[in-house]
Amino acid sequence: MSDPISLDIPHQLGKDGVRQRLDGGIGKIGQMIPGGGAVQHSWDGDTMNFTVSALGQEMRCAATVSDKNVHAVVDLPPMLALFADKVRSVLGAELPKLLK
Repeated sequence: MSDPISLDIPHQLGKDGVRQRLDGGIGKIGQMIPGGGAVQHSWDGDTMNFTVSALGQEMRCAATVSDKNVHAVVDLPPMLALFADKVRSVLGAELPKLLK
């Protein structure tokens, strides 16, 4: 298993604003995957735990909301770990859009 991908996404929305944006936009992650993907999520305090399933693979993710940023951690399955740099690049570009 590869090291998880970690990203910090700054915001000025407050925790409640971020939670609303994440709840409303989390399904868009599945649309970013060629052929589509399924996304399931749940909240545990200030942390949204979610899985993204596509092409027989599943990524487990967590996004912890603080007053100033969202700390996202993505665990890639072994097959996708080969593309960790590309995944990191796409996430870095696309995840901030969920907060806009």
